[in-house]
Amino acid sequence: MQIVLLTALGVGGATVIGALLGFLFKKPSHKMNDIILSFAAGVMLAAAVIGLILPSLEYGGKFSILITVVGIFCGAICLNLVDKLVPHLHKMTGVDQETHSEKTEQLNKVLLFVIAIAIHNLPEGIAAGVSFGTGDAAQALTVAGGIALQNIPEGMVIIAPMLASGMSSGRTFVIALMTGVVEVLGTLIGFFAVSISTAILPFALAFAGGTMLYVISDEMIPETHSHGSERAATYSLLAGFALMLLFDVLLG
Repeated sequence: MQIVLLTALGVGGATVIGALLGFLFKKPSHKMNDIILSFAAGVMLAAAVIGLILPSLEYGGKFSILITVVGIFCGAICLNLVDKLVPHLHKMTGVDQETHSEKTEQLNKVLLFVIAIAIHNLPEGIAAGVSFGTGDAAQALTVAGGIALQNIPEGMVIIAPMLASGMSSGRTFVIALMTGVVEVLGTLIGFFAVSISTAILPFALAFAGGTMLYVISDEMIPETHSHGSERAATYSLLAGFALMLLFDVLLG
């Protein structure tokens, strides 16, 4: 339990580390943002496939492929529904997006992106916690390490836009900190859920993998390919994926 708790703090703390680094680079270019976020997407993609989906197939038994496929789609659909149910920021604030200032528009877009980060941090944390249910601590730490690694650039990229939109440094840091806290809670939820019954482990692994694949495809790749840096973003994603492959070989 102690190692799970330390891992939870490490996974969530990585976002905070990224946020602190983000204060050093307050005005990165769109291209640099895209490269950093794409690298994070590559790390997340490898973690989802190597650390979650393949183990789901391994532990699924006779119906492993069915359990894994259903789990992947359930994870993606669940995150999609959560994303739909979260109210848009302008509805929460009562601001008319057609009439308010450009600065407020920028702030709304930034906070919506941060909300999206927080939404997917929960299943990411669950993914880290669930992976300990395999009994293979080295593999679980690899998954958690991959998630933590991609949390650092995520923490970095949310700082600069919030500061540029006029938010204070203190409030910006608190918001970044809360996205990390969400991940800590998710890790503990995932661990205790699998501890109750190892029978749900294959489905839980695939479910968590599906949520991560959804985030990569629906949020991260479109964002990194919308500012004219598609090629750099693509190679950065491949670099992140390759790095996680290297970690898997060295730690496996």
